Amino acid sequence: MAYQQKAVYDEEVTEKLKDFYGDIIGELGEDRQREGLVKTPERAAKAMQFLTQGYEQDAEQILRSAMFREDYSEMVIVKDIELYSLCEHHILPFFGKAHVAYIPNGYIVGLSKIPRVIDVFARRLQVQERLTDQILSSIHKTLQPKGAAVVIEARHMCMMMRGVQKQNSVTTTSAFTGEFQRAETRAEFLNLVSADLH
Repeated sequence: MAYQQKAVYDEEVTEKLKDFYGDIIGELGEDRQREGLVKTPERAAKAMQFLTQGYEQDAEQILRSAMFREDYSEMVIVKDIELYSLCEHHILPFFGKAHVAYIPNGYIVGLSKIPRVIDVFARRLQVQERLTDQILSSIHKTLQPKGAAVVIEARHMCMMMRGVQKQNSVTTTSAFTGEFQRAETRAEFLNLVSADLH
């Protein structure tokens, strides 16, 4: 299925989720019929479908839809890509930025497709480590570049709101293939990601 923003929701799924959310609200001791909560179960049901729409999308198909033959063979970097996901352990948000690079090997890809690939995997129940690997794997498998790199910096609400409650912590994950496994190439990428060039 090609990338698209989900605006129409499965009515059957919405009804099931709505019942679950209503039960949760009641079990927490709230009045499900209170004015501010009457429509909350339905809103939550639709929000959860939106936040997990990545299960219905194909990252490789998104990339293949905008692949172009090109002799360019230097590093291509798309950095500071906003991402929002849900931690699979507590179903609480984590959010931050992704930095993606690849060295073409005969093909380049439309730049807007890289953020869309990130959304495909971020819009699932996730852990940051797997998210990093899935983004890298889809780019490497589809474009077959000389190398690819992904770095994600994120803040996790499960650490900030509960548990250790450390509001200023940032988690960084990285994954590299091909040329980016060489220290020199990796250092160039990391320097460019951290540089303020605009």
